[in-house]
Amino acid sequence: MLLSFLQRLTPDGPYMLEYNCRFGDPETQVVLPLLETDLYEIMTACCTGTLGDVDVRFKEGVSAATVVCAAKGYPEKYPKGMKIQGLEVAKRMEDVIVYHAGTKLDDTAPGLTRCSGGRVLAVTGLGPDLKSALQSAYKCVDKLGFIDSEGNQQMHNRTDIGKKALAKKLRIGVLGSTRGTALVPVMEACASGRIHAEIVAVLSNKSAAPILEKGKSLGVTVVTEFISAKGLSREQYDAECTAALLSAGAEYVILVGYMRILSKAFCDFWAGRCINVHPSLLPLHAGGMDLEVHQAVLDAGEEESGCTIHEVTETVDGGPIVSQKRIKVEKGDTAESLKAKVQPLEGPAFVEAIESYCKGKVISYADSGVDIDAGNKLVDMIKPLCKATRRLGCDADLGGFGGLFDLSAAGYDTNETVLIGATDGVGTKLRIAQSMKKHTTVGIDLVAMCVNDLIVAGGEPLFFLDYFATGHLELEEAAGVVEGIAEGCKQAGCGLIGGETAEMPSMYAPGDYDLAGFSVGAVKKGRILPQGIVVGDALLGLASSGIHSNGFSLVRKLVEKEGLTYDSPCPWDSSKSSVGDSLLTPTRIYVKSCLPLLEKGLVKGMAHITGGGLLENLPRSLPSGVGAEITGHPELPGVFKWMKEASGLGDDGLLKTFNCGIGMVLIVDPADAEEAKQLLSQAGEKDVYNLGTLVDGGGIKMASSLF
Repeated sequence: MLLSFLQRLTPDGPYMLEYNCRFGDPETQVVLPLLETDLYEIMTACCTGTLGDVDVRFKEGVSAATVVCAAKGYPEKYPKGMKIQGLEVAKRMEDVIVYHAGTKLDDTAPGLTRCSGGRVLAVTGLGPDLKSALQSAYKCVDKLGFIDSEGNQQMHNRTDIGKKALAKKLRIGVLGSTRGTALVPVMEACASGRIHAEIVAVLSNKSAAPILEKGKSLGVTVVTEFISAKGLSREQYDAECTAALLSAGAEYVILVGYMRILSKAFCDFWAGRCINVHPSLLPLHAGGMDLEVHQAVLDAGEEESGCTIHEVTETVDGGPIVSQKRIKVEKGDTAESLKAKVQPLEGPAFVEAIESYCKGKVISYADSGVDIDAGNKLVDMIKPLCKATRRLGCDADLGGFGGLFDLSAAGYDTNETVLIGATDGVGTKLRIAQSMKKHTTVGIDLVAMCVNDLIVAGGEPLFFLDYFATGHLELEEAAGVVEGIAEGCKQAGCGLIGGETAEMPSMYAPGDYDLAGFSVGAVKKGRILPQGIVVGDALLGLASSGIHSNGFSLVRKLVEKEGLTYDSPCPWDSSKSSVGDSLLTPTRIYVKSCLPLLEKGLVKGMAHITGGGLLENLPRSLPSGVGAEITGHPELPGVFKWMKEASGLGDDGLLKTFNCGIGMVLIVDPADAEEAKQLLSQAGEKDVYNLGTLVDGGGIKMASSLF
């Protein structure tokens, strides 16, 4: 049973057009599948007068639509007795219910159903929305037919069910606490027809909020209401707002300067149908408000800002990003001037978001922030760089699904060769490169951190692959990084045979990127290091170029502590133009210096001095029970002296954090030490230090202070 009534809203108030009761008509048949509460319980309660005690519930996220199949001529004169075809097919269809009205079974033909009335069948389709429900219903109707004795089709059905409903305007409810300036472009877009929508409610938690006047200007058919929060919990107040929105017919909610945190219940109910605007490029500065956000943008030294339309979830400013509009941050901008530039973007951003929702437009990869064309352009830009790294075994061509390397062409017997793999990154040194906008050196760091690990195992680096991840692909920036990677590969003698560029808008803030490198090398089975290390072996140290690529979280903290910026004059090296310029000195690549020694079998073991410093990396190459006494550590270079003084670290702390001037340690037989030093010198090593000797017992002993 369904009580139905029709009303018309007029400037003078609502008028009743019809009020009646239905029991079994199509109006009931379309509602019945949506009922969640047991129908028997409801009907029993109706009989006993206790319907008020029954919690009548309907299914959420389900729509229904019914199409009536009638005999031709109905409701005037119409034929009867036609054979109904397609019922068995309809029974097997999902999301469809076929109700019988004017039908009867044929007594002479078991299983045959014939028409016995004018309104014969009602086909109800179900789906997550009205459009899909209609599609289900009409798909079933297309399978049905009323066939008379001469084989003619005698079924009639309307083909425009739901047409107006599908074409109806999106009904928008507004929550606001302030002036509601961003609402004006939405009002104008609705009035002009740019967006197929209408504002049906403007609600505020502030009785004197100017946004209420904007709501009143839309006419008496728009619900404009102040809802007091006095004495209500957050959940209770939000329930009041939801009730008011629903009574106004709102289907979609926008928050315009709404100064309340929403409850989980509200967010869950309006999930995917409620948007807000934030005055920054989220995920940056989430949770902040108004001038506080704009000041944070300036304090962070960002080059651009803007506004973000995002779906509302329980996590403040943490919902899916719908759209963003950007402006440049100019020199001399203040929080107030940024607000003046960003605020006018908020209304148009709302309009674009609502327009997309109304149209249900196909969202392209570019709409999500990923520019495939830019990625293709980057490949074209870096192809010559990769070509320049060609070596025997690979041609360093890009564009395939994988890079190829021919070991035999590189001079290796595959039966006697072991492959070595290494992977690493650059760490927070990238933050300095991004701040300085100098991107060509961190690629060298990336290669160095991988290939220096390979040679420690006695191997020759053969090829390299990189992974570049960013929120928004800037071609020149990315090309600069790859330029450095190619340069590192040339220094290491390995081919750059491939890589991956990942553009992930929601993962990285504007201007951020991350790097990872992967290198593969080869070593003959009998030459794998370390081997043959004994007490008494000599340690040779190769100089580092500076901090290399470890410890930069501490470095950045110390620079900040000392009141410096990356543009400040460098206090430890006057030959460098700035602090940042010095810190970006790339990691040394030791491959070509060490390969001649490896080929002659002069090296027993090696240690790449990275995170953990000399004290933790050298023991990784030593056998159990063997330690080292460091007797010839060079004087600390200026950058490490400054770090020691700024941090207050002792020798052990410094040696466990930084390389302290030694980037690679070679372990050789004392009898081979001079030959090894001579070969290193010929390969370009200017400073080779007699670092110390291997001794009994574990651990590393420093014979003297670093100062």
